[in-house]
Amino acid sequence: MAELSPKTGRNASRLSFARITDTLTVPDLLALQTESFEWLIGDDAWKARLGEASAAGREDVHTDSGLEEIFEEISPIEDLGEKMQLSFSEPVLDVPKYTIDECKERGKTYAAPLYVAAEFMNHETGEIKSQTVFMGDFPLMTEKGTFIVNGTERVVVSQLVRSPGVYFDRTPEKNSDKDIYSARVIPSRGAWLEFEIDKRDAVGVRIDRKRKQSVTVFLKALGLTSEDIAREFAGYESIMATLEKDVPMSKEDALRDIYRKLRPGEQVAAEAARALLDNFYFNPKRYDLAKVGRYKINRKLGIDVPMSDSVLSVDDIVATIKYLVALHAEETTIKGVRKGESVDIRLDVDDIDHFGNRRIRAVGELIQNQVRTGLARMERVVRERMSTQDIEAITPQTLINVRPVSAAIKEFFGTSQLSQFMDQNNPLAGLTHKRTLSALGPGGLSRERAGVEVRDVHPSHYGRMCPIETPEGPNIGLIGRLATFGRINSFGFIETPYRRVEKGVVSTTIDYLTASEEDEFIVAHANNPLDAKQRFTEERVVARKKGEEVELVDPMTVNYMDVSPRQMASVATSLIPFLEHDDANRALMGANMQRQAVPLVRSESPLVGTGMEGFAAIDSGDVITADASGVVAEVSADLVTVQLDEGGTQQYFLRKFARSNQGTSYNHRVIVSAGDRVEAGEVIADGPATENGELALGKNLLVAFMPWEGHNYEDAIILSQNLVKDDVLSSIHIEEYEVDARDTKLGKEEVTRDLPNVGPDLLADLDERGIIRIGAEVVPGDILVGKVTPKGETELSAEERLLRAIFNEKSREVRDTSLKVPHGEQGTVIAVKQFRAEDGDDELGSGVHEKVVVYIAQKRKITEGDKLAGRHGNKGVIAKILPEEDMPFLQDGTPVDIVLNPLGIPKRMNFGQVLETHLGWIAKTGWKVEGTPEWSKGLDPATLEAPADTKVATPVFDGATEESIIGLLDATLPTRDGVRLIDGSGKASLFDGRSGEPYPFPISVGYMYILKLHHLVDDKIHARSTGPYSMITQQPLGGKAQFGGQRFGEMEVWALEAYGAAYTLQELLTIKSDDIVGRVKVYEAIVKGENIQEPGIPESFKVLMKEMQSLCLNVEVLNAAGDVVTLRDDEDEALRTAEELGINISRPELSSIDDI
Repeated sequence: MAELSPKTGRNASRLSFARITDTLTVPDLLALQTESFEWLIGDDAWKARLGEASAAGREDVHTDSGLEEIFEEISPIEDLGEKMQLSFSEPVLDVPKYTIDECKERGKTYAAPLYVAAEFMNHETGEIKSQTVFMGDFPLMTEKGTFIVNGTERVVVSQLVRSPGVYFDRTPEKNSDKDIYSARVIPSRGAWLEFEIDKRDAVGVRIDRKRKQSVTVFLKALGLTSEDIAREFAGYESIMATLEKDVPMSKEDALRDIYRKLRPGEQVAAEAARALLDNFYFNPKRYDLAKVGRYKINRKLGIDVPMSDSVLSVDDIVATIKYLVALHAEETTIKGVRKGESVDIRLDVDDIDHFGNRRIRAVGELIQNQVRTGLARMERVVRERMSTQDIEAITPQTLINVRPVSAAIKEFFGTSQLSQFMDQNNPLAGLTHKRTLSALGPGGLSRERAGVEVRDVHPSHYGRMCPIETPEGPNIGLIGRLATFGRINSFGFIETPYRRVEKGVVSTTIDYLTASEEDEFIVAHANNPLDAKQRFTEERVVARKKGEEVELVDPMTVNYMDVSPRQMASVATSLIPFLEHDDANRALMGANMQRQAVPLVRSESPLVGTGMEGFAAIDSGDVITADASGVVAEVSADLVTVQLDEGGTQQYFLRKFARSNQGTSYNHRVIVSAGDRVEAGEVIADGPATENGELALGKNLLVAFMPWEGHNYEDAIILSQNLVKDDVLSSIHIEEYEVDARDTKLGKEEVTRDLPNVGPDLLADLDERGIIRIGAEVVPGDILVGKVTPKGETELSAEERLLRAIFNEKSREVRDTSLKVPHGEQGTVIAVKQFRAEDGDDELGSGVHEKVVVYIAQKRKITEGDKLAGRHGNKGVIAKILPEEDMPFLQDGTPVDIVLNPLGIPKRMNFGQVLETHLGWIAKTGWKVEGTPEWSKGLDPATLEAPADTKVATPVFDGATEESIIGLLDATLPTRDGVRLIDGSGKASLFDGRSGEPYPFPISVGYMYILKLHHLVDDKIHARSTGPYSMITQQPLGGKAQFGGQRFGEMEVWALEAYGAAYTLQELLTIKSDDIVGRVKVYEAIVKGENIQEPGIPESFKVLMKEMQSLCLNVEVLNAAGDVVTLRDDEDEALRTAEELGINISRPELSSIDDI
């Protein structure tokens, strides 16, 4: 339970059209990541939260940190004879070796050494040896919720898994009208236990998914007699019938019977049988329900077993069978106990997709499981060493090998499906990535096996997981995002906040409920109107309850009310204005495409926002905020110094033009001046794609919805040249190129300016070290770093040796392996970093003695082929960029920036973009409402008048209505000439820029927020004349990355065949593809200006011949005269000819081993 906190808008300059005041401010959006990791390492923030929870009397919280839990679990490790033991306690993290920036620069992992107090005890002598042992480097989380692994920023995604517990199911039997009832006890770790009542009403049990056996035999093996069973299950026919069919037997006989079924063919001893059953369900080393499993079992079965009991008890098993047989007998309730009081437990089958049965494994738990795996491997090594080492000489240090633990952690961060390369395209992309919930990964689902049900939206997702934001491809529904107000409790279930309602009065007390708890209540919607005393004003209110549609109910029956209308949406979804007017499929695209927006040279926050922009920007961690209040003392481009109120100064370092993971520019820009006062939490510097502490992913552009000569057919976009000229949609992209100088067998590679057979023009921009100068403009093929590699010596003639001695010709000893600008790339060199092994402090890889990294930046202006999008899933590709004077213009001569096709709106049902366009025009021009018209009732009086360029907010599900937009259009401020360019319908008279004639009908014009997406034509456009060929097929490679060609496929061949284009087809299939000799001869003919010869035989024909011969078919090739033709391998001849011509038809030379 949390007490209501007042709303703290982080940017007060936005005028909101909300009618409902949020009763709860948006929480810390990174808490999902940071709180979980804080619990794992047990830091001060977690201890403070634990203290608060304990003071509130909560018992459902972890009292130990994640690392403490795991070392407690493994301790003590005993040898087989139980003569000695090793135990661990007090895990402590030391100071990290490198800072975050140093790790990024040097390609290191941001980690701290982990130390544990280890105690070895010799039981025979009672001697105890204690030592503090190093357990490897433990990766640390940054303040932004990320990890730096080998210099790259990564995110560990939270996993959605089925919760441990007991589950009941009912499935119809195919061949009869009866239902089969089953129960499964699923632990966190260990064997499953399943019960089933078949169509003959016989109750069976399956141990560890093996053969089914009688449940009464199993109960007898647990120590119950036939009388106990009859007394416990009196009145349940199914159990009685099963008991009657049984042969009377003792506990030992029952154990033997079970052992025979589990281990057929083995000798049975009662002791071995008892040990087997104990190991399956009653041994804490082999079986673990975890706290969450115990909580679920207690809650479901109505029993009161202590939370510390992590194994099954006989009472659990009896209660499970009792629940199952009562369900089969069609009873509705059974008696149970909760918190010491007798209660009626409602009988019901379980819905596996319900969020009461699915939990989150956050980053802390995922790493904890990985450490557990590593410690289990280490435990085996310790036991081995205990039996081989001299007991007198043993110390904890000699027993412990930390490699398995380090390797397990490294393996998780490096290769796990849940440890992902962070999406840093823009601040929203990073924030959303950290709030992702994935059902994939180890212990989760697989794309292939996941059906429609598990992917579908479920009522229990409300306020917990966003129903809109999910990928479009094969992962749809398997990957989701946490809803804005959702949080994870200590059991891993998602909770969402509700305002408590008592006797029809909505209180200020807020309770966080899990999906299972919410099922027991009636919850009213946030949009229900309230009076000044917080009572519902209407006689019937919109509310929902389990298993029913949303309906109108009596206010006195309502238990809770939503805290906010945007409670169900994720951060990205709640950034879409007028979401309520968009089709869900298009809203999904809108939410996803915001994450693909490229940060522009000058960011601009939206005229029409939702009020979430500030929260998203600040919590993403990409803007710099003040840690404490004070006065700005000094400002420079990369440093801000603040004189603190409590004395002393604090410095804030800014990142300038750094490269993000996606190659976009990561740049901070100061927004305060010397002498300004800043409060704690206030924004000091904007990051990429932010403006004044608000998310700014795109630009506000003047849009006209009209066809234009067919050039904007099918989502194509027409743009004004003005946007190109003024760099409105330009973005900066930074690429990183690196080269290593290694020690080879023939000698050291060397970074140098002295390169063999390279002209002075190519060396002009290299410094004396052979490294490109900063500021140089480079194009494909330019040398960035000169490097030579020793070449194998060949036997020289006497004349060559003499020449070598006279001229000391270096070109014969080394070959040029310089780092060059790749094909299709260009730009300006903005930074160079050099690392040398001899400097001592740079830990380079093995065999590397020098490493050089070059950063090249390029400014990409908007161009035809680039992809633009709005926030409503309205995407398109630029088809034409028109001169500014040819664009349609308004009455006052203002040309529009962008022309969109109006036919894209009705069929896609994303009408929100039209309302955004109208409200954007209103916000840009300003407005003044005379009097208090009907539509303005419920709005804040401050929203009835505003100057031009006012930023407005229209929150999701509580924004500006159509009536208020129509009213405001009539109240917009006129131009200097006293003219309103747009009337109450939102339309304007437009004029053709080419002829100056007015268009016959009014056209919708206004301001829309347009994003430039990362699908840039410069990254996609590609052409090849000659290039590398595949070693196997000898056909050109495919794709831009391989400098490949365009495939002329089967269907294209049919097209040429249909037109009888025989010669075109022949050259495509031979000399342009895999006729090895022919293609070299064609090149030769073109170079020498001769006629092209007849094509030869393609390599693929030879492969076909060989395949047929391998099938024992004697296939021969005959010429026109009927003579047998011998197919020779002419590749050597082709290569010789190519060398003579000075062309290279092999794969391009790779600049370093890393490129292979």
